[in-house]
Amino acid sequence: MTDSSSYSEPVAVVLLSGGLDSMVSAAIARERGFAIHALTIDYGQRHRREIEAAQRIASTLGAQQHIVLPLDLRKFGGSALTADIAVPKAGVGDDIPITYVPARNLIFLALTVGCAEAAGAHDIFIGVNALDYSGYPDCRPEFIASFAETARLGTKEGVEGRPFTIHAPLQHMSKADIAREAYRLGLDTGMSWSCYDPTPDGLACGECDSCRLRQKGFADAGLEDRVAYISG
Repeated sequence: MTDSSSYSEPVAVVLLSGGLDSMVSAAIARERGFAIHALTIDYGQRHRREIEAAQRIASTLGAQQHIVLPLDLRKFGGSALTADIAVPKAGVGDDIPITYVPARNLIFLALTVGCAEAAGAHDIFIGVNALDYSGYPDCRPEFIASFAETARLGTKEGVEGRPFTIHAPLQHMSKADIAREAYRLGLDTGMSWSCYDPTPDGLACGECDSCRLRQKGFADAGLEDRVAYISG
C-alpha cells in the first residue's frame, strides 16, 4: 500500500463495486479533488461482470491504485448472490429481498477503513442511497453515521484524533438523480454493471430488482442507459 503523503492531492478510498452508484460516487470524489484509491471486493458473487466493470471504471477515472480483494462470502451463503438460490424477477417489493448479502456493507466498510488507515487516507466514498434501493438496511443514513463512529472508536487514527469521514454523496438521491449526475459528470453509463443475473452472452436480464430500479431511474430522468438488456 502506498502512503497518501506521496501524492499532492488528498487521497480518498472509494468502495467500487462496478455498479452505477459506485461509479458516480468515485467520479464525485475525483471532481472534489481527491486522488482515488479504489477498493473492489471479489466476494464470490454469481458473475464476474461487476468486477470487470470496476476495473474499467477505475482505469477510466485514473485511480492511483485499484485493489481487487478476494473474500469468498459463498462460504456463508444466505443470499441469491452468493448461494444457489434463484434471483427473484417478480418486481421490487417492500421486504428485504433474498439478494441481500448478510452484513455486506458492514463487512465492506470495515475493509475500506482498514485500507484507508494503511494508506494514511481519512476520506472514504461509498455509493449507497436510501431512496431508490431494494430495502437493504445497510444503505440507510443511520447505518453510515453509526459506522463512522465505530471507525473512530476502533482505529488508531480515530482514537488519536484523526477520524475518517465517510462520504455518501448519493445518500438522498433517487435513481433518476443518479442517472442525471452520471451524465453531468460525463460518464459512460455503459461502463457500469448493475444486473444480478446476466445472460451467458453478457446481456442484463432487465427483470431483477437492480435492473428494474436502474431502468426506472433512467426512464424517469429521460436519459438513455447504454447497458444492453435482454428485455425492457
